[in-house]
Amino acid sequence: MATIAMERLGRLFISLQQIRQVPRMLTEAAPSMPGTVRDADVPESFRERYICMGYRPTDQNWRYYFLSLFQRHNETINIWTHLLAFLILLVKLCQLTENVDFVNDHHSWPLLILVLSSLTYSAFSVAAHLLGGKCELSHYTFYFLDYVGVAQYQYGSAVVHFYYAVDEGFHKHIHGVFMPVAATLSCLSCLGCCYGKVQNHNFSVWVRKVGHVIPSAVAYAWDISPVVRRLLSSSEASDDPALIFHFGQVAFFLSCAFFFAFPIVERCCPGRCNFIGQSHQIFHVFLSFCTLCQIQASYLDYVGRRWLYSSLHGTGEAGLFVRLYVFTLIACVLIITLMLRKVKQVLDLKSKCM
Repeated sequence: MATIAMERLGRLFISLQQIRQVPRMLTEAAPSMPGTVRDADVPESFRERYICMGYRPTDQNWRYYFLSLFQRHNETINIWTHLLAFLILLVKLCQLTENVDFVNDHHSWPLLILVLSSLTYSAFSVAAHLLGGKCELSHYTFYFLDYVGVAQYQYGSAVVHFYYAVDEGFHKHIHGVFMPVAATLSCLSCLGCCYGKVQNHNFSVWVRKVGHVIPSAVAYAWDISPVVRRLLSSSEASDDPALIFHFGQVAFFLSCAFFFAFPIVERCCPGRCNFIGQSHQIFHVFLSFCTLCQIQASYLDYVGRRWLYSSLHGTGEAGLFVRLYVFTLIACVLIITLMLRKVKQVLDLKSKCM
């Protein structure tokens, strides 16, 4: 009996010893998390105006950048705003699948394109802000992917506005032109953003902004035109539930465009927005609200305006827009492939000169 008791006590002692070693084992297993650095300690292409501190050090292992999701740095809020948006959009997609037959109802395909493109841009944005700090090549690669996501979202916006929100009179004037132009503008927006990123420190701020803002602004003006015409039309019923969400998406987009183009918060409080309060963070929040309003408005149009869009869009037109969506995606991938080749040449030349 005493022997059995001594054996159990011995096992208990060994178990306690193992438990006490767990914190040390976890510490050894986890990568070291170096502190953040100043703007002078990272490449010039990483620096944001008026953001002086909170940059993650470069050339760490990939695990460090993945785990920096839970670290305090100047990209933390940018990551989490679109990560939360991505999760909310996933929930929204699950809710839509309960009421919409995305497989058999071809009229639902434009709505599916919008949701998938929204998930794409939010996921690519998270990847860019989370992993773009490893090195200059990674920085350009992930931000170029981010621009692909933006271009796809522009196309998704165009297709739901043309398919569900357009009125019969406007449709007569733009039928056969609207979507090819929208696809072209999406590709030009991707190209402009990539070029502006590559030339980020070769030109003045306003010249760089032209590459980012002008193509996207032109694309948005074209894509939103059916909605604007509908909002301004006196023939629309005042009790249309989709109108308030269309108005909301326009208001949120104009707000987020303002904060994207003008870093007014950082300019007013230089050095005080290293972690929170950046204009880009506000841009993320407003863009997420814009997307949610847009999806809800498109869903309500899908349900409530079927009598109109089913007569305006012939059989197979939705399938054509799906193929055009894939073509736009391929074109954007080719654009960033060519731009990355240019970036590699510049970086190789830079390394040889050092």
